[in-house]
Amino acid sequence: MTKIDPITVEVIGSALTSIVEEMGEALVRASYSTNIKERRDCSTALFDRNGNTLCQAEHIPMHLGSFIGIIPHINKRYPADDIKPGDVFIGNDAYEGGATHLPDIVLAEPIFHGDTMVGWAVNTAHHADFADRGHAHIYQEGIRIPPVRLYREGVLQKDLQDLFLLNCQVPHERLSDLRAQMSANRLCVRRMQDLCTKYGADKVLAAGDALQDYAERKMRAGIAAIPDGTYSFTDYFDSNQFAAVMEFKVDITVKGDAMHLAFDAPPQVAAGLNVIYTALLATCYYAVKAVIDPTILPNAGLSRPITVEAPYGSLLNCKHPAAVDGRIAACQRVADLVQGALAKALPGKVTAAGNGACTGALFTGTREDGSLWVYLETIGGGAGARPTADGLSGVHVHMTNTSNLPVEALELEYPLTLLRYELVNGSAGAGTWRGGMGLRRVYRIEADCRFSVEGGRIAVYPWGLDGGLQATGSQFDFGNGQKNLPGTVQLKAGQIVELVTPGGGGYGVPSGRSVDDIERDLREGRITADFAERIYGYQTQHETHRAAIA
Repeated sequence: MTKIDPITVEVIGSALTSIVEEMGEALVRASYSTNIKERRDCSTALFDRNGNTLCQAEHIPMHLGSFIGIIPHINKRYPADDIKPGDVFIGNDAYEGGATHLPDIVLAEPIFHGDTMVGWAVNTAHHADFADRGHAHIYQEGIRIPPVRLYREGVLQKDLQDLFLLNCQVPHERLSDLRAQMSANRLCVRRMQDLCTKYGADKVLAAGDALQDYAERKMRAGIAAIPDGTYSFTDYFDSNQFAAVMEFKVDITVKGDAMHLAFDAPPQVAAGLNVIYTALLATCYYAVKAVIDPTILPNAGLSRPITVEAPYGSLLNCKHPAAVDGRIAACQRVADLVQGALAKALPGKVTAAGNGACTGALFTGTREDGSLWVYLETIGGGAGARPTADGLSGVHVHMTNTSNLPVEALELEYPLTLLRYELVNGSAGAGTWRGGMGLRRVYRIEADCRFSVEGGRIAVYPWGLDGGLQATGSQFDFGNGQKNLPGTVQLKAGQIVELVTPGGGGYGVPSGRSVDDIERDLREGRITADFAERIYGYQTQHETHRAAIA
Protein backbone atom coordinates (compact mmCIF):
# COMPACT_ATOMS: atom_id res chain seq x y z
CA MET A 1 0.00 0.00 0.00
CA THR A 2 1.09 3.56 -0.68
CA LYS A 3 2.22 5.30 2.50
CA ILE A 4 0.66 8.69 3.07
CA ASP A 5 1.07 11.21 5.86
CA PRO A 6 -1.90 12.65 7.82
CA ILE A 7 -1.48 16.16 6.40
CA THR A 8 -1.74 14.92 2.83
CA VAL A 9 -4.79 12.85 3.82
CA GLU A 10 -6.43 15.97 5.21
CA VAL A 11 -5.60 18.04 2.13
CA ILE A 12 -6.90 15.42 -0.28
CA GLY A 13 -9.95 14.85 1.92
CA SER A 14 -10.79 18.55 1.78
CA ALA A 15 -10.39 18.44 -1.99
CA LEU A 16 -12.81 15.51 -2.26
CA THR A 17 -15.36 17.39 -0.15
CA SER A 18 -14.93 20.45 -2.34
CA ILE A 19 -15.54 18.35 -5.45
CA VAL A 20 -18.89 16.95 -4.27
CA GLU A 21 -20.07 20.35 -3.04
CA GLU A 22 -19.16 21.92 -6.40
CA MET A 23 -20.99 19.09 -8.14
CA GLY A 24 -24.09 19.92 -6.13
CA GLU A 25 -23.99 23.60 -6.99
CA ALA A 26 -23.49 22.79 -10.67
CA LEU A 27 -26.49 20.44 -10.62
CA VAL A 28 -28.75 23.00 -8.95
CA ARG A 29 -27.68 25.89 -11.19
CA ALA A 30 -27.97 23.92 -14.44
CA SER A 31 -31.32 22.28 -13.64
CA TYR A 32 -34.68 23.33 -15.02
CA SER A 33 -37.42 22.05 -12.73
CA THR A 34 -38.47 23.98 -9.64
CA ASN A 35 -37.99 20.87 -7.52
CA ILE A 36 -34.24 20.94 -8.17
CA LYS A 37 -33.32 24.53 -9.05
CA GLU A 38 -35.38 26.04 -6.21
CA ARG A 39 -35.99 23.24 -3.68
CA ARG A 40 -32.58 21.56 -4.16
CA ASP A 41 -34.04 18.06 -4.04
CA CYS A 42 -30.84 16.39 -5.19
CA SER A 43 -27.55 15.04 -3.85
CA THR A 44 -24.03 14.37 -5.09
CA ALA A 45 -21.33 11.94 -3.99
CA LEU A 46 -17.97 10.38 -4.79
CA PHE A 47 -17.34 6.64 -4.50
CA ASP A 48 -14.11 4.72 -4.61
CA ARG A 49 -13.54 2.13 -7.30
CA ASN A 50 -14.92 -0.60 -5.03
CA GLY A 51 -18.24 1.20 -4.61
CA ASN A 52 -17.63 2.56 -1.11
CA THR A 53 -18.74 6.11 -0.28
CA LEU A 54 -15.79 8.51 -0.20
CA CYS A 55 -17.85 11.59 0.56
CA GLN A 56 -21.36 12.94 0.14
CA ALA A 57 -22.30 16.60 -0.14
CA GLU A 58 -24.39 18.13 2.63
CA HIS A 59 -27.68 17.74 0.83
CA ILE A 60 -30.26 15.08 1.69
CA PRO A 61 -29.47 12.14 4.02
CA MET A 62 -32.15 9.98 2.42
CA HIS A 63 -30.28 9.96 -0.88
CA LEU A 64 -27.44 7.93 0.63
CA GLY A 65 -29.83 5.00 0.31
CA SER A 66 -29.81 5.46 -3.47
CA PHE A 67 -26.05 5.85 -3.63
CA ILE A 68 -25.03 2.78 -1.64
CA GLY A 69 -27.13 0.55 -3.88
CA ILE A 70 -26.23 1.70 -7.39
CA ILE A 71 -22.57 0.59 -7.73
CA PRO A 72 -23.17 -2.98 -6.44
CA HIS A 73 -25.98 -3.35 -8.98
CA ILE A 74 -23.75 -2.06 -11.78
CA ASN A 75 -20.99 -4.49 -10.80
CA LYS A 76 -23.51 -7.33 -10.68
CA ARG A 77 -24.66 -6.61 -14.23
CA TYR A 78 -21.38 -5.63 -15.91
CA PRO A 79 -17.89 -7.16 -15.62
CA ALA A 80 -15.12 -4.72 -14.76
CA ASP A 81 -13.47 -4.96 -18.20
CA ASP A 82 -16.77 -3.95 -19.83
CA ILE A 83 -16.87 -0.57 -18.05
CA LYS A 84 -15.14 2.12 -20.10
CA PRO A 85 -14.35 5.85 -19.78
CA GLY A 86 -17.37 7.89 -20.82
CA ASP A 87 -19.90 5.24 -19.79
CA VAL A 88 -22.80 6.67 -17.78
CA PHE A 89 -25.25 4.39 -16.00
CA ILE A 90 -28.82 5.41 -15.17
CA GLY A 91 -31.01 3.63 -12.64
CA ASN A 92 -33.93 4.22 -10.30
CA ASP A 93 -35.42 0.88 -9.27
CA ALA A 94 -35.58 0.04 -5.58
CA TYR A 95 -35.10 -3.68 -6.18
CA GLU A 96 -32.76 -3.89 -9.17
CA GLY A 97 -31.47 -0.34 -9.61
CA GLY A 98 -30.12 0.77 -6.27
CA ALA A 99 -32.53 3.67 -5.66
CA THR A 100 -35.03 3.95 -2.81
CA HIS A 101 -38.00 5.14 -4.90
CA LEU A 102 -38.59 5.65 -8.60
CA PRO A 103 -38.53 9.48 -8.86
CA ASP A 104 -34.90 9.52 -7.65
CA ILE A 105 -33.00 9.08 -10.91
CA VAL A 106 -29.37 8.13 -10.25
CA LEU A 107 -26.54 8.73 -12.71
CA ALA A 108 -23.17 7.05 -12.09
CA GLU A 109 -20.06 7.60 -14.20
CA PRO A 110 -16.74 5.76 -13.71
CA ILE A 111 -13.67 7.95 -13.26
CA PHE A 112 -10.50 6.85 -15.02
CA HIS A 113 -7.01 8.29 -14.66
CA GLY A 114 -5.17 6.87 -17.59
CA ASP A 115 -6.18 3.24 -17.79
CA THR A 116 -6.95 2.96 -14.08
CA MET A 117 -10.40 3.34 -12.58
CA VAL A 118 -10.07 5.57 -9.51
CA GLY A 119 -13.69 6.09 -8.50
CA TRP A 120 -17.26 6.89 -9.42
CA ALA A 121 -19.08 10.20 -9.82
CA VAL A 122 -22.66 9.71 -8.62
CA ASN A 123 -25.62 12.00 -8.24
CA THR A 124 -29.34 11.68 -7.80
CA ALA A 125 -32.14 14.12 -8.45
CA HIS A 126 -35.80 13.80 -7.55
CA HIS A 127 -37.64 14.17 -10.86
CA ALA A 128 -41.07 15.57 -9.98
CA ASP A 129 -42.93 13.29 -12.36
CA PHE A 130 -44.74 9.94 -12.20
CA ALA A 131 -47.63 11.85 -10.62
CA ASP A 132 -51.21 10.71 -10.04
CA ARG A 133 -50.18 7.05 -9.81
CA GLY A 134 -51.37 4.06 -7.83
CA HIS A 135 -49.36 2.60 -4.96
CA ALA A 136 -50.67 -0.92 -4.46
CA HIS A 137 -47.31 -2.21 -5.77
CA ILE A 138 -44.23 -0.78 -7.45
CA TYR A 139 -45.44 -1.48 -10.99
CA GLN A 140 -48.03 1.29 -10.55
CA GLU A 141 -45.49 3.89 -9.45
CA GLY A 142 -43.63 4.65 -12.68
CA ILE A 143 -41.05 3.27 -15.07
CA ARG A 144 -38.49 0.97 -13.41
CA ILE A 145 -34.91 1.31 -14.63
CA PRO A 146 -32.13 -1.11 -13.68
CA PRO A 147 -28.59 0.27 -14.08
CA VAL A 148 -28.14 0.52 -17.85
CA ARG A 149 -25.90 2.69 -20.01
CA LEU A 150 -27.37 6.06 -20.88
CA TYR A 151 -24.02 6.92 -22.48
CA ARG A 152 -21.66 4.34 -23.95
CA GLU A 153 -18.06 5.63 -24.07
CA GLY A 154 -19.38 9.18 -24.27
CA VAL A 155 -22.09 8.51 -26.88
CA LEU A 156 -25.73 9.09 -25.86
CA GLN A 157 -27.97 6.04 -26.27
CA LYS A 158 -30.86 8.09 -27.60
CA ASP A 159 -33.28 5.19 -27.92
CA LEU A 160 -32.98 4.53 -24.18
CA GLN A 161 -33.43 8.22 -23.41
CA ASP A 162 -36.50 8.36 -25.64
CA LEU A 163 -37.99 5.33 -23.87
CA PHE A 164 -37.53 7.03 -20.51
CA LEU A 165 -38.96 10.37 -21.66
CA LEU A 166 -42.02 8.71 -23.21
CA ASN A 167 -42.93 7.46 -19.73
CA CYS A 168 -42.69 10.94 -18.19
CA GLN A 169 -45.49 13.46 -17.89
CA VAL A 170 -43.27 16.52 -18.23
CA PRO A 171 -40.53 15.27 -20.59
CA HIS A 172 -38.90 18.64 -21.30
CA GLU A 173 -38.20 19.07 -17.59
CA ARG A 174 -36.83 15.55 -17.32
CA LEU A 175 -34.48 16.04 -20.27
CA SER A 176 -33.15 19.33 -18.94
CA ASP A 177 -32.63 17.90 -15.45
CA LEU A 178 -30.87 14.83 -16.87
CA ARG A 179 -28.50 17.12 -18.73
CA ALA A 180 -27.83 19.00 -15.49
CA GLN A 181 -27.04 15.71 -13.78
CA MET A 182 -24.68 14.80 -16.63
CA SER A 183 -22.91 18.14 -16.29
CA ALA A 184 -22.43 17.65 -12.56
CA ASN A 185 -20.89 14.21 -13.02
CA ARG A 186 -18.63 15.36 -15.85
CA LEU A 187 -17.40 18.18 -13.63
CA CYS A 188 -16.62 15.64 -10.91
CA VAL A 189 -14.70 13.44 -13.37
CA ARG A 190 -12.51 16.36 -14.46
CA ARG A 191 -11.85 17.51 -10.90
CA MET A 192 -10.96 14.00 -9.75
CA GLN A 193 -8.64 13.45 -12.71
CA ASP A 194 -6.91 16.76 -11.97
CA LEU A 195 -6.48 15.69 -8.33
CA CYS A 196 -4.90 12.40 -9.42
CA THR A 197 -2.57 14.24 -11.78
CA LYS A 198 -1.48 16.58 -9.00
CA TYR A 199 -0.87 14.02 -6.24
CA GLY A 200 -0.76 10.73 -8.13
CA ALA A 201 -3.60 8.23 -8.36
CA ASP A 202 -2.02 5.93 -5.77
CA LYS A 203 -1.93 8.72 -3.17
CA VAL A 204 -5.50 9.77 -3.84
CA LEU A 205 -6.69 6.17 -3.51
CA ALA A 206 -4.65 5.72 -0.33
CA ALA A 207 -6.09 8.93 1.11
CA GLY A 208 -9.62 7.64 0.39
CA ASP A 209 -8.88 4.45 2.29
CA ALA A 210 -7.34 6.41 5.18
CA LEU A 211 -10.36 8.71 5.40
CA GLN A 212 -12.71 5.75 5.65
CA ASP A 213 -10.54 4.21 8.37
CA TYR A 214 -10.57 7.52 10.24
CA ALA A 215 -14.38 7.74 10.10
CA GLU A 216 -14.55 4.17 11.43
CA ARG A 217 -12.23 5.01 14.34
CA LYS A 218 -14.28 8.07 15.29
CA MET A 219 -17.54 6.12 15.15
CA ARG A 220 -16.10 3.28 17.22
CA ALA A 221 -14.77 5.73 19.80
CA GLY A 222 -18.18 7.38 20.06
CA ILE A 223 -19.98 4.05 20.46
CA ALA A 224 -17.43 2.88 23.02
CA ALA A 225 -18.31 5.88 25.19
CA ILE A 226 -21.87 4.54 25.58
CA PRO A 227 -22.39 2.08 28.45
CA ASP A 228 -22.87 -1.46 27.17
CA GLY A 229 -26.48 -2.56 27.13
CA THR A 230 -29.69 -2.64 25.13
CA TYR A 231 -31.73 0.53 24.74
CA SER A 232 -35.28 0.23 23.46
CA PHE A 233 -37.85 2.69 22.19
CA THR A 234 -41.34 2.42 20.72
CA ASP A 235 -43.10 4.95 18.53
CA TYR A 236 -46.21 4.84 16.39
CA PHE A 237 -46.61 5.42 12.67
CA ASP A 238 -49.77 6.95 11.31
CA SER A 239 -50.56 8.29 7.85
CA ASN A 240 -53.52 9.59 5.95
CA GLN A 241 -52.87 6.71 3.53
CA PHE A 242 -54.40 4.15 5.91
CA ALA A 243 -56.62 4.08 8.97
CA ALA A 244 -54.47 2.00 11.33
CA VAL A 245 -51.82 3.30 13.71
CA MET A 246 -48.81 1.00 13.50
CA GLU A 247 -46.27 0.24 16.19
CA PHE A 248 -42.54 0.52 15.42
CA LYS A 249 -39.91 -0.62 17.89
CA VAL A 250 -36.12 -0.64 17.98
CA ASP A 251 -33.65 -2.36 20.30
CA ILE A 252 -30.20 -0.81 20.09
CA THR A 253 -27.51 -3.04 21.55
CA VAL A 254 -24.13 -1.52 22.37
CA LYS A 255 -21.25 -3.88 23.01
CA GLY A 256 -17.80 -2.38 23.19
CA ASP A 257 -17.25 -0.28 20.07
CA ALA A 258 -20.03 -1.87 17.99
CA MET A 259 -23.75 -1.16 17.71
CA HIS A 260 -26.59 -3.34 16.50
CA LEU A 261 -30.05 -1.99 15.68
CA ALA A 262 -32.93 -4.49 15.57
CA PHE A 263 -36.29 -3.18 14.39
CA ASP A 264 -39.75 -4.64 14.77
CA ALA A 265 -42.41 -3.45 12.37
CA PRO A 266 -45.72 -4.66 10.90
CA PRO A 267 -45.89 -6.41 7.51
CA GLN A 268 -45.48 -4.29 4.38
CA VAL A 269 -48.60 -2.52 3.20
CA ALA A 270 -50.39 -1.97 -0.12
CA ALA A 271 -49.41 1.69 -0.11
CA GLY A 272 -46.30 3.62 -1.10
CA LEU A 273 -44.97 3.78 2.45
CA ASN A 274 -42.69 0.74 2.51
CA VAL A 275 -38.96 1.08 3.11
CA ILE A 276 -36.34 -0.76 1.07
CA TYR A 277 -33.35 -2.01 3.09
CA THR A 278 -30.85 0.54 1.71
CA ALA A 279 -33.22 3.33 2.78
CA LEU A 280 -33.34 1.84 6.27
CA LEU A 281 -29.53 1.73 6.36
CA ALA A 282 -29.21 5.35 5.25
CA THR A 283 -31.65 6.43 7.96
CA CYS A 284 -29.84 4.52 10.68
CA TYR A 285 -26.41 5.80 9.64
CA TYR A 286 -27.69 9.37 9.69
CA ALA A 287 -29.50 9.08 13.03
CA VAL A 288 -26.58 7.41 14.81
CA LYS A 289 -24.00 9.80 13.39
CA ALA A 290 -26.09 12.83 14.37
CA VAL A 291 -26.08 11.73 18.01
CA ILE A 292 -22.68 10.05 18.36
CA ASP A 293 -20.57 12.68 16.58
CA PRO A 294 -21.86 14.96 13.79
CA THR A 295 -18.25 15.70 12.76
CA ILE A 296 -17.62 12.12 11.57
CA LEU A 297 -16.79 12.20 7.88
CA PRO A 298 -19.74 11.09 5.73
CA ASN A 299 -18.10 8.07 4.13
CA ALA A 300 -18.46 4.30 4.22
CA GLY A 301 -16.14 3.95 7.21
CA LEU A 302 -18.72 5.25 9.67
CA SER A 303 -21.04 2.32 8.93
CA ARG A 304 -18.53 -0.45 9.68
CA PRO A 305 -19.31 -0.71 13.42
CA ILE A 306 -23.09 -0.59 12.80
CA THR A 307 -25.33 -3.51 11.86
CA VAL A 308 -29.04 -3.23 11.14
CA GLU A 309 -31.83 -5.77 10.89
CA ALA A 310 -35.59 -5.69 10.36
CA PRO A 311 -37.99 -8.50 9.46
CA TYR A 312 -37.87 -9.17 5.73
CA GLY A 313 -41.23 -8.39 4.20
CA SER A 314 -42.03 -5.82 6.88
CA LEU A 315 -42.78 -2.16 6.33
CA LEU A 316 -39.18 -1.34 7.30
CA ASN A 317 -37.52 -3.98 5.10
CA CYS A 318 -39.91 -4.61 2.26
CA LYS A 319 -39.69 -7.20 -0.48
CA HIS A 320 -40.73 -7.08 -4.12
CA PRO A 321 -43.20 -5.87 -5.32
CA ALA A 322 -44.00 -3.50 -2.45
CA ALA A 323 -44.61 0.12 -3.40
CA VAL A 324 -42.02 2.55 -2.00
CA ASP A 325 -42.84 6.00 -3.37
CA GLY A 326 -43.56 7.59 0.04
CA ARG A 327 -40.88 5.69 1.97
CA ILE A 328 -39.60 8.93 3.51
CA ALA A 329 -42.58 9.05 5.90
CA ALA A 330 -41.62 5.80 7.60
CA CYS A 331 -37.92 6.71 7.48
CA GLN A 332 -38.67 9.88 9.43
CA ARG A 333 -40.23 7.72 12.13
CA VAL A 334 -37.18 5.45 12.10
CA ALA A 335 -34.98 8.48 12.82
CA ASP A 336 -37.26 9.34 15.75
CA LEU A 337 -37.03 5.74 16.97
CA VAL A 338 -33.25 5.63 16.89
CA GLN A 339 -32.85 8.97 18.61
CA GLY A 340 -35.50 8.12 21.20
CA ALA A 341 -33.56 4.99 22.13
CA LEU A 342 -30.21 6.79 22.17
CA ALA A 343 -31.67 9.47 24.45
CA LYS A 344 -31.74 6.78 27.14
CA ALA A 345 -28.09 5.96 26.52
CA LEU A 346 -26.88 9.54 26.12
CA PRO A 347 -29.13 11.85 28.16
CA GLY A 348 -28.66 15.49 27.33
CA LYS A 349 -27.37 14.82 23.79
CA VAL A 350 -30.60 14.16 21.87
CA THR A 351 -33.35 16.54 20.79
CA ALA A 352 -37.05 15.92 21.30
CA ALA A 353 -38.97 14.60 18.31
CA GLY A 354 -39.18 16.89 15.31
CA ASN A 355 -42.21 17.14 13.06
CA GLY A 356 -41.19 13.79 11.57
CA ALA A 357 -43.83 13.84 8.86
CA CYS A 358 -42.40 15.17 5.57
CA THR A 359 -45.79 16.38 4.37
CA GLY A 360 -45.88 16.01 0.59
CA ALA A 361 -48.26 17.99 -1.62
CA LEU A 362 -48.64 17.06 -5.29
CA PHE A 363 -50.69 19.08 -7.80
CA THR A 364 -51.12 17.97 -11.44
CA GLY A 365 -53.02 19.55 -14.29
CA THR A 366 -53.17 20.44 -17.97
CA ARG A 367 -52.18 23.80 -19.44
CA GLU A 368 -54.13 25.58 -22.17
CA ASP A 369 -51.74 24.22 -24.82
CA GLY A 370 -52.46 20.65 -23.70
CA SER A 371 -49.15 20.09 -21.92
CA LEU A 372 -49.10 18.65 -18.42
CA TRP A 373 -47.76 20.36 -15.32
CA VAL A 374 -46.67 18.78 -12.05
CA TYR A 375 -45.93 20.67 -8.85
CA LEU A 376 -44.41 18.80 -5.93
CA GLU A 377 -43.54 20.24 -2.55
CA THR A 378 -42.52 18.64 0.70
CA ILE A 379 -43.31 20.99 3.56
CA GLY A 380 -41.29 21.30 6.75
CA GLY A 381 -42.49 21.90 10.29
CA GLY A 382 -41.07 22.25 13.77
CA ALA A 383 -37.79 20.78 14.95
CA GLY A 384 -37.56 19.22 18.38
CA ALA A 385 -36.38 21.32 21.29
CA ARG A 386 -32.72 20.94 22.22
CA PRO A 387 -31.32 20.31 25.71
CA THR A 388 -30.21 23.94 25.92
CA ALA A 389 -32.28 25.81 23.31
CA ASP A 390 -35.66 26.04 21.62
CA GLY A 391 -36.26 24.03 18.46
CA LEU A 392 -36.13 25.65 15.03
CA SER A 393 -39.42 26.56 13.37
CA GLY A 394 -40.57 25.86 9.82
CA VAL A 395 -37.73 23.55 8.80
CA HIS A 396 -37.20 20.09 7.38
CA VAL A 397 -35.80 17.59 9.85
CA HIS A 398 -33.75 14.41 9.74
CA MET A 399 -33.95 12.63 6.38
CA THR A 400 -35.09 15.59 4.28
CA ASN A 401 -33.17 18.78 3.73
CA THR A 402 -34.95 20.54 0.88
CA SER A 403 -35.80 24.21 0.67
CA ASN A 404 -39.27 25.65 0.28
CA LEU A 405 -40.46 26.79 -3.12
CA PRO A 406 -40.56 30.61 -2.98
CA VAL A 407 -44.01 32.07 -3.44
CA GLU A 408 -42.86 34.07 -6.49
CA ALA A 409 -41.60 30.95 -8.27
CA LEU A 410 -44.70 28.95 -7.33
CA GLU A 411 -47.17 31.51 -8.68
CA LEU A 412 -45.08 32.19 -11.79
CA GLU A 413 -44.80 28.54 -12.78
CA TYR A 414 -48.18 27.08 -11.77
CA PRO A 415 -51.89 28.06 -11.72
CA LEU A 416 -51.91 28.35 -7.93
CA THR A 417 -52.00 31.28 -5.52
CA LEU A 418 -50.56 31.01 -2.04
CA LEU A 419 -52.91 32.89 0.27
CA ARG A 420 -51.14 32.16 3.57
CA TYR A 421 -47.70 30.87 4.45
CA GLU A 422 -47.00 31.19 8.14
CA LEU A 423 -45.85 29.60 11.35
CA VAL A 424 -48.67 28.03 13.37
CA ASN A 425 -49.08 29.62 16.80
CA GLY A 426 -49.45 27.09 19.60
CA SER A 427 -48.09 24.21 17.53
CA ALA A 428 -44.80 23.85 19.42
CA GLY A 429 -44.44 21.39 22.29
CA ALA A 430 -44.04 23.22 25.60
CA GLY A 431 -41.10 22.71 27.91
CA THR A 432 -38.17 24.39 29.58
CA TRP A 433 -37.19 24.70 25.96
CA ARG A 434 -40.09 24.71 23.54
CA GLY A 435 -40.14 22.91 20.20
CA GLY A 436 -40.21 24.59 16.83
CA MET A 437 -43.47 25.68 15.22
CA GLY A 438 -45.22 23.96 12.34
CA LEU A 439 -46.22 25.60 9.06
CA ARG A 440 -49.52 26.54 7.46
CA ARG A 441 -49.82 26.84 3.67
CA VAL A 442 -53.14 27.83 2.12
CA TYR A 443 -53.51 27.48 -1.68
CA ARG A 444 -56.19 28.85 -3.96
CA ILE A 445 -56.65 26.76 -7.09
CA GLU A 446 -56.69 28.91 -10.24
CA ALA A 447 -57.37 26.11 -12.75
CA ASP A 448 -58.92 22.67 -12.38
CA CYS A 449 -56.34 20.12 -11.26
CA ARG A 450 -55.82 16.93 -9.31
CA PHE A 451 -54.27 16.97 -5.86
CA SER A 452 -52.92 14.51 -3.36
CA VAL A 453 -51.25 14.94 0.01
CA GLU A 454 -49.27 12.47 2.07
CA GLY A 455 -48.49 13.11 5.71
CA GLY A 456 -48.28 11.65 9.16
CA ARG A 457 -48.34 12.70 12.82
CA ILE A 458 -52.09 13.22 12.42
CA ALA A 459 -53.13 11.09 15.39
CA VAL A 460 -49.75 10.46 17.03
CA TYR A 461 -47.97 13.71 17.85
CA PRO A 462 -44.21 14.45 18.11
CA TRP A 463 -43.04 13.56 21.60
CA GLY A 464 -41.15 15.63 24.13
CA LEU A 465 -38.13 14.64 26.23
CA ASP A 466 -37.24 14.90 29.91
CA GLY A 467 -40.69 16.17 30.86
CA GLY A 468 -41.25 18.25 27.71
CA LEU A 469 -44.73 18.09 26.16
CA GLN A 470 -45.76 16.83 22.76
CA ALA A 471 -46.38 19.16 19.84
CA THR A 472 -49.51 19.41 17.71
CA GLY A 473 -49.94 17.28 14.58
CA SER A 474 -50.87 17.57 10.92
CA GLN A 475 -54.16 18.79 9.48
CA PHE A 476 -55.22 18.77 5.83
CA ASP A 477 -58.36 20.66 4.81
CA PHE A 478 -59.61 20.26 1.23
CA GLY A 479 -62.60 22.52 1.69
CA ASN A 480 -66.25 21.46 1.58
CA GLY A 481 -65.79 19.70 4.91
CA GLN A 482 -63.23 17.23 3.55
CA LYS A 483 -60.26 16.67 5.87
CA ASN A 484 -57.21 14.38 5.94
CA LEU A 485 -58.38 12.40 2.90
CA PRO A 486 -56.14 9.73 1.37
CA GLY A 487 -55.57 9.36 -2.35
CA THR A 488 -56.07 11.89 -5.10
CA VAL A 489 -58.96 14.35 -5.34
CA GLN A 490 -60.21 16.59 -8.14
CA LEU A 491 -60.04 20.30 -7.34
CA LYS A 492 -61.96 23.06 -9.10
CA ALA A 493 -60.80 26.58 -9.83
CA GLY A 494 -61.43 28.77 -6.81
CA GLN A 495 -61.24 25.93 -4.30
CA ILE A 496 -59.08 26.43 -1.20
CA VAL A 497 -56.65 23.84 0.24
CA GLU A 498 -55.07 24.28 3.67
CA LEU A 499 -52.12 22.21 4.91
CA VAL A 500 -50.85 22.39 8.49
CA THR A 501 -47.69 20.53 9.53
CA PRO A 502 -46.64 19.34 13.00
CA GLY A 503 -44.52 21.26 15.47
CA GLY A 504 -41.58 19.87 17.44
CA GLY A 505 -41.67 18.35 20.91
CA GLY A 506 -40.55 20.25 24.00
CA TYR A 507 -37.54 19.52 26.22
CA GLY A 508 -37.61 19.70 30.00
CA VAL A 509 -40.57 20.38 32.27
CA PRO A 510 -42.62 23.46 31.33
CA SER A 511 -42.28 24.88 34.85
CA GLY A 512 -38.58 25.34 34.14
CA ARG A 513 -39.14 27.85 31.34
CA SER A 514 -38.01 31.34 32.26
CA VAL A 515 -40.45 34.21 32.57
CA ASP A 516 -38.48 36.17 29.99
CA ASP A 517 -38.88 33.35 27.44
CA ILE A 518 -42.61 33.05 28.16
CA GLU A 519 -43.10 36.78 27.76
CA ARG A 520 -41.16 36.78 24.52
CA ASP A 521 -43.39 34.01 23.16
CA LEU A 522 -46.45 36.04 24.20
CA ARG A 523 -45.16 39.21 22.53
CA GLU A 524 -44.41 37.33 19.32
CA GLY A 525 -47.83 35.66 19.30
CA ARG A 526 -46.42 32.15 19.51
CA ILE A 527 -48.71 31.27 22.44
CA THR A 528 -51.87 32.74 23.98
CA ALA A 529 -52.24 34.15 27.48
CA ASP A 530 -54.48 31.21 28.35
CA PHE A 531 -51.80 28.76 27.14
CA ALA A 532 -49.15 30.58 29.19
CA GLU A 533 -51.27 30.34 32.34
CA ARG A 534 -52.49 26.79 31.78
CA ILE A 535 -49.22 25.16 30.68
CA TYR A 536 -46.52 27.35 32.17
CA GLY A 537 -48.35 28.77 35.21
CA TYR A 538 -47.25 32.13 33.85
CA GLN A 539 -49.30 34.37 36.15
CA THR A 540 -47.78 32.85 39.28
CA GLN A 541 -44.28 32.89 37.80
CA HIS A 542 -44.81 36.46 36.64
CA GLU A 543 -45.80 37.71 40.10
CA THR A 544 -42.91 35.88 41.79
CA HIS A 545 -40.47 37.21 39.21
CA ARG A 546 -41.65 40.80 39.60
CA ALA A 547 -41.58 40.58 43.40
CA ALA A 548 -37.98 39.34 43.28
CA ILE A 549 -36.99 42.26 41.04
CA ALA A 550 -38.72 44.76 43.36
